Amino acid sequence: MTLTHDVAGHGPAVVLLHSSVCDRRMWDAQWKVLADAGHQVVRCDFRGFGETPAEAVRPYEDADDVLALLDELGIERAALVGASHGGRVAVELAARNPERVSALVLLCAGLPGYEPGPALKDFGKRENALLEADDVDGAVELNVDTWLGPEADELVRERVRGMQRHAFEVQLAAYYAAKEAAAGHAASGEEAPAAATDDAADPSFDPAPVQAPTLVVTGTHDVDDFRTMGALLADGIPGAHRVELPWAGHLPSLERPDEVNDLLTGFLGGLSGR
Repeated sequence: MTLTHDVAGHGPAVVLLHSSVCDRRMWDAQWKVLADAGHQVVRCDFRGFGETPAEAVRPYEDADDVLALLDELGIERAALVGASHGGRVAVELAARNPERVSALVLLCAGLPGYEPGPALKDFGKRENALLEADDVDGAVELNVDTWLGPEADELVRERVRGMQRHAFEVQLAAYYAAKEAAAGHAASGEEAPAAATDDAADPSFDPAPVQAPTLVVTGTHDVDDFRTMGALLADGIPGAHRVELPWAGHLPSLERPDEVNDLLTGFLGGLSGR
């Protein structure tokens, strides 16, 4: 499967990887800015988000999908900018294929193999309970309230609502289709296909092989788990630099896009001579 994607601009490649609360539209405010700054900019939708269909019948990893997209576009090396889950994907790709990554910007990123703390576990239980009760509206609001910080206005909140709702609709449809197919296989005595997975946790994951210059960004108003993961990433990636944004929640590129644009163009522009 080729991930749905957009490409704009010319120059060193930058790939934007979205949060699992959003899709590639979360980068609307960064898209033109980075292209105008002299980059070839790529943004994509992971499986089950935006315009990329959900995959419900076989295991896959988002990092492999992104690498395949780079190959298809003929991009040998790229800077990866990842938000939350997209940051986790970026770290995984950079650690396993360091020669393909020229720089990393990790915005409130996840960390493969991280054991969730009480806050994340509680969020997961509440979200699952709402979805099991078919309360998609409630699950959407839980995500909006949890992941957007105090700087997010109602327009931003509505944008995130739309992206999260669409993801739930696509993923739940795939889930119920797979469940129905499994029941059909069971009734006929056939073996059901393996369920899809989403980057299974790897407790042995080590970010130390990352060779790219790395900027780790955390938000003061974010869930504590992500601030902890940011600290672990900054300590574990050789030479990584960490910036704490005192105003930010979990999605700073949506909360204060202009400030994040300055951060991105400054960091990536400063590496142009390397």
